[in-house]
Amino acid sequence: MRKAQIQRKTAETNIELAVNLDGTGRGEVASGVGFFDHMLQLFARHGAIDLTVKAAGDLQVDQHHTVEDTGICLGQAVRQALGDKAGIRRYGHFALPMEEALVTAAIDLGGRAVFVFQADFPSPKIGQFDSELVYDFWQAFSANALCNLHIQLHYGRNSHHIAEAIFKAVARAFRMAAAPDERLSGVPSTKGVL
Repeated sequence: MRKAQIQRKTAETNIELAVNLDGTGRGEVASGVGFFDHMLQLFARHGAIDLTVKAAGDLQVDQHHTVEDTGICLGQAVRQALGDKAGIRRYGHFALPMEEALVTAAIDLGGRAVFVFQADFPSPKIGQFDSELVYDFWQAFSANALCNLHIQLHYGRNSHHIAEAIFKAVARAFRMAAAPDERLSGVPSTKGVL
């Protein structure tokens, strides 16, 4: 089984995160940020991974450190769980409709961190959650998972729907990229290493 556990403790956050890439979509998340917990549970379900997150952050300051550091931990856990990446598909993409919003996510688990985010939120807040933290979370994930991650919002009116479409689209793209490749063995690169 492809599993990993990460603990990150700083002056701003204390995070314990575990992932099983061959899970059943179970998400047990407690970050103290309700909307963010919802998004991570969606990511687990649609990515068909098991994800456990316990995060204590300086929420009296704001939500930024908690969200960004969780992205760092998830990226590190994914990188560790993938190992040498032998036998995976490596690439994944998904176009996901969520009510009036449409988002495309594309990912390459090839070992280089490049993040492209083309999505503007109509409102600065989704409940008590800062919309801009969606960018910060996925940027931190990409940098630590060492993956190319491209997210594009084609259109959308409701910030909640847009954020949900982003998390679900990335989950589905990641699920495709991390899945076993039945036709090719070894590392999915002509270099022989990723």
